[in-house]
Amino acid sequence: MLLTGATGFLGQALLERLLSDYPSTRVSLLIRPRGGTSAAERASGLLRKPVFNSWRERVGEAAAEQVFADRVRTIDGDVTGGVPDLPSDVDTVVHCASTVSFDPPVDEAFRTNLSGVNALYEAVAALPSAPHIVHVSTAYVGGAKKGVVPEASLEHSVDWRVELEAALAARQDVERSSRRPEVLRHALREAGRENGKAGPQTTAAAAEELRREWVTKRLIDYGLMRAKSVGWPDVYTFTKALGERAAEEIAHQLPLSIVRPAIVESALEHPYPGWIDGFKMAEPLILAYGRGILPEFPGSHDGILDIVPVDIVTNALLAVAENPPTAGTPAYYHVGSGSRNPFTFGQMYDSVRAYFTEHPLPDPDRGGAIRVPEWTFPGARRIERLMRTGERAVKISESALLHMPSTERTRDWMTKTHRQKRQLEFLRRYADLYGTYTEIEVIYSDDRLLELHRAQTPERQRSAGFDTAVIDWWHYMVEVHYPAVSQVMRRPASSRRVPSPPKPLPPAGPEVLAVFDMEGTLIASNVIETYLWSRLAERPLSAWPGEFGSLARSLPRYFAAERRDRGEFLRVSLRRYAGASEAEFRRLVDDRLTDLLLRRAAPDALRQVRKHRAAGHRTVLITGTIEQLVEPIRDLFDVVIASQLQVRDGRFTGYLEMPPLVGEARAAWLRRYAAANGCDLGASYAYGDSFSDRPLLEAVGHPVAVSPDPRLFRHARQKHWRIEHWGTHARGPIETLLEVTR
Repeated sequence: MLLTGATGFLGQALLERLLSDYPSTRVSLLIRPRGGTSAAERASGLLRKPVFNSWRERVGEAAAEQVFADRVRTIDGDVTGGVPDLPSDVDTVVHCASTVSFDPPVDEAFRTNLSGVNALYEAVAALPSAPHIVHVSTAYVGGAKKGVVPEASLEHSVDWRVELEAALAARQDVERSSRRPEVLRHALREAGRENGKAGPQTTAAAAEELRREWVTKRLIDYGLMRAKSVGWPDVYTFTKALGERAAEEIAHQLPLSIVRPAIVESALEHPYPGWIDGFKMAEPLILAYGRGILPEFPGSHDGILDIVPVDIVTNALLAVAENPPTAGTPAYYHVGSGSRNPFTFGQMYDSVRAYFTEHPLPDPDRGGAIRVPEWTFPGARRIERLMRTGERAVKISESALLHMPSTERTRDWMTKTHRQKRQLEFLRRYADLYGTYTEIEVIYSDDRLLELHRAQTPERQRSAGFDTAVIDWWHYMVEVHYPAVSQVMRRPASSRRVPSPPKPLPPAGPEVLAVFDMEGTLIASNVIETYLWSRLAERPLSAWPGEFGSLARSLPRYFAAERRDRGEFLRVSLRRYAGASEAEFRRLVDDRLTDLLLRRAAPDALRQVRKHRAAGHRTVLITGTIEQLVEPIRDLFDVVIASQLQVRDGRFTGYLEMPPLVGEARAAWLRRYAAANGCDLGASYAYGDSFSDRPLLEAVGHPVAVSPDPRLFRHARQKHWRIEHWGTHARGPIETLLEVTR
């Protein structure tokens, strides 16, 4: 036998059955290398998969490895990239490989499900052994229709060669369109709105990512719309249908059997009850319900969910493989349950609700157990309205939060909004993908498959039968399937949200850097606040109202500059120092402001700097604050980079000596410094609180967002960065202001 798709769910089950129950069968596996892993390594890795556990335990590890070595041959190749030479002694070909995504880009779907079929079967047709081809399709190739679908060739007039040529050419067309000025202008506008503060290169990179996303979405839409325009619900079923037609034409002189499984789920009995590899069509919905994030279902209560356990499909495939039809007269088989043992969405709801009510999933956020929702099956239109309302509300909430100050409450709101957004994205994705399937009122007849089952010996029917009428749905779903798919969400109570103590920093030499921002990270202050201290500390109380008034009038201009660019904000705000004596300012820092700055420092932050120094790391401070205000903490750092105000005749001019290091400039400086000093940025750390610190944080292997602003908080959550909240015990601004008056 030549088997493709052996690393997939169905392919693994088939290979296990061949090795355990068919001792005289030799198997050639056509496997493509992946990354740095060769085809042979991927094949040998299969033996360690759970599907082989029972067999390995029964025959022993050494015997299993010997059987694998003696009877399994690996062919390095990919059906989509040119089929290599195939063994000349092949009797049977079982083609399981395909993309199982319902919404891939159109060219990817056609390349795997149609171009691959074409290339493989042309190579098989050239073999002298004239093997029997068992082509694994899907029951849903019948398309979006109602009624009974027979086990027969599909009735359609779509030319698979024309569709293949158009699909493969689509990417070039879409790539060309994505470079039109209007598309790029929109991408730049969106990227600038989200990433402008981080710098122009970050914005450009984000715009390019948006362009690539536009290409992918456009290609997905190409496939979806073309499929629907000719009667299929998605590009997956469309390409599988065309794959059948290609098989019929290319293999017309060979025995050809086309097997159409319905929704393949976990094993009923073999290799053990509940065996499953990865999430299939129904699992995400089951787990979403158990997690309480699927409040309703867009299907009909009496609609049929055509599920079939994987071992029944495997048994059917092997029986079909042993019974080749006459060359030129293909045989068609449906492997499903809807015809004679239907399982409805109503039954699914009753069973899944009963299971998760008795065995609820743990709630990792609030503790305790998750309460599952009650479904009323209100219909797809009402669910669509509810989703649109929720999506609008989340969009408004997120937009408002991104413009709010960085506080613990804001971050809590951002976390909740982020969770709601992910839940809505999940619901939208699965409603769009599976909505059509829940509305298809179709029965896939299985008369021919049942006839083949009844032709088996009684013993074979008991041990390897494929009559779905034997399935007790309540037993299978509640006692086998739901426990199997939900076990990944069940962790021991001792491991749920128990805070782990911070890991000690690994000792290292000065080649590891620890880079810190100052304002908002080490010190709970900002440029405006420190300026205000310096001005009020040297002026009488009677002059304070005028200073506050002057500052208040300038704040709108400062806020506008801050939103546009951090460097512009520093240039504008530091102009307020114009005319001040540099010597008097240094004296003021030494006499009054040093203590105030240190009292506004976060103890946790200073401790973290000292931990890095104790570990032998080289500590670096990069700040937009003027260098005179850095003096109180300079001794904690090996390298200090701060803004320098021009001094003319002993007084500040209000202008900087050189552009401030902000945004991407910090990351560029850091990379240059690391290269010049032999530092390892991948092992280094960086700490920042503002979205403008994003390039700096992304330049190191260990980024840490410290009390981040809403945009950085959102980005850190998406990137799974560490988030710290320092400054809880720092002296507040009012206390500091009162200190100035003494």
